[in-house]
Amino acid sequence: MTHTRKPDPVDAIVVGLGATGGTAAKVLSEAGMKVVGFDRGPWLRAQEHYSGDELKFVNRNYLWPDPKLFPRTLRHDEESVAEPFAFSPTPQLVGGGTNHWAGWVPRPRESDFLQRSLHGDLDGANLADWPIRYEHLEPYLTKVEWEFGVSGIAGADKYEPYRSKGYPSAPLRPTRFGKRFYEACNKLGINGFPIPHAMVTNEHKGRDPFNTTSFWNQYGDPSTARSNTLTTFIPEAVATGNFELRAESFVREIKVGKDGKATGVIYIDPDGNEVEQDAGIVVLSLGAIESARLMLMSRSPRFPEGLGNSSGQVGKNATFHEYVFAVGLFDQEIDDPLYGWTGNYISGGTFEFYETDEDRGHIGGCLISASQTCHPINMVFPGRPTWGQGMKDADRDYFSFAMKIGAILHDMPVEANRVDLDPTVKDAWGLPVARITHKPHANDVAMSKWQVDKNAEILRAAGARKTIPVYLQRMTGNTCHQHGTARMGTDPATTVLNEWCQSHDVDNLFVVDGAGFPSSTGVNPTLTMMANAWRACDYITQVYAKGREERIKVG
Repeated sequence: MTHTRKPDPVDAIVVGLGATGGTAAKVLSEAGMKVVGFDRGPWLRAQEHYSGDELKFVNRNYLWPDPKLFPRTLRHDEESVAEPFAFSPTPQLVGGGTNHWAGWVPRPRESDFLQRSLHGDLDGANLADWPIRYEHLEPYLTKVEWEFGVSGIAGADKYEPYRSKGYPSAPLRPTRFGKRFYEACNKLGINGFPIPHAMVTNEHKGRDPFNTTSFWNQYGDPSTARSNTLTTFIPEAVATGNFELRAESFVREIKVGKDGKATGVIYIDPDGNEVEQDAGIVVLSLGAIESARLMLMSRSPRFPEGLGNSSGQVGKNATFHEYVFAVGLFDQEIDDPLYGWTGNYISGGTFEFYETDEDRGHIGGCLISASQTCHPINMVFPGRPTWGQGMKDADRDYFSFAMKIGAILHDMPVEANRVDLDPTVKDAWGLPVARITHKPHANDVAMSKWQVDKNAEILRAAGARKTIPVYLQRMTGNTCHQHGTARMGTDPATTVLNEWCQSHDVDNLFVVDGAGFPSSTGVNPTLTMMANAWRACDYITQVYAKGREERIKVG
């Protein structure tokens, strides 16, 4: 590996170009800043590279990180030896997780920002309030919904908090299993409604409406229907002339000057050369696991425990959600087929069980929704025979006469649940990989049990002859949601970032992905992350950068 060049400095660097990195690139470059964006994966073209090829996208590492190049390790307590495990994998390429996601983008609730105030101390957990409230984020939730493209119907969710504007696209049509979900909700007095999707159902900013393919979740979308930073915010950033994208470039260290400020990054370019890129501001948006890893790897005499880690909190309080669910099997003799592999991945959902009800035996709650059961080739029928005619019969049954209702588990922050550097396992560049230590909190287990049982009750009301619960056993990272490893807060002794996602220790370092979340919430986090990133980048362009320019003029 050789050091070949040092490009001209720029105003800002964005590391990681997924949901939040794409947002940062758009906002910063549109404000006139000169920005370089890095992603360690390729810059693909949707119409050229994406399709409904199940083997390509589900069974191979086309979007997913190659575990030989980008391994992670997992252990479930301090005494265990971490083992290689594909924990919370997200696509390592321009567009990040928005390349493969199902695209549900519900809003958080007011209570999500006030967990400590509402519940006090919870034994074994580390509850904290956010340093911002829902009303601070609401204008940015609206910006993302309208700029990015979200379909939904305002007011359909009777528990929805205040919104300043409706949606740019009408909701998606319900699937067969979605209709069955709504029927059951009506029977039980539950408010079912169409979950907002990052898909457009009418022409939006030059994009074509939603098409009715079934191949959404885990697939790259070749159309412009599904909102994806690869085909929306990234091209908009490039169009400004202020944004340069460097794909297949792996950032291995954030550089620090004698004054303790970040001066730029060291990265490995596509030819294997080590290159330094200087900048006035460094923005991290790699996801909570890799942002924490990069900060911990960026050690110096001034920051011997990792950049921005004077509190010792970088990597701690990690939360990951977990998708838990119940499957309902319906009677082929009397029911019409549900075709659980067709249509958009999810259909109806509800916030009926979101807020705390002490009678349930746990605090908090989560969004639930009706969803597809499987991909056609990769059907996984819980408890089915593994060979022979019995397997074939079970698969046929599951294929057309089943549905599931799943939950986004609102897992509790625990300080010992964390990301750190594995002491023995290295990646393809010889650098320590991220090691995840996670044990579910008792509240996580109780919430999973209660909610999955309630989902089974809804399935029975929908007419299921049999239900199969799938409870939380251990955290596997199956949602690809990551939060909490660089917690936002007002106290530099116990948190890593302030309310603007700005490092307490390094004032020109910002972390705009889910790492800053003090709690995981009980909803899919991407909309909240993008809104929070937009808010932070508005602060960078309107306050921080202007202040820096004024200081330079005075100096």
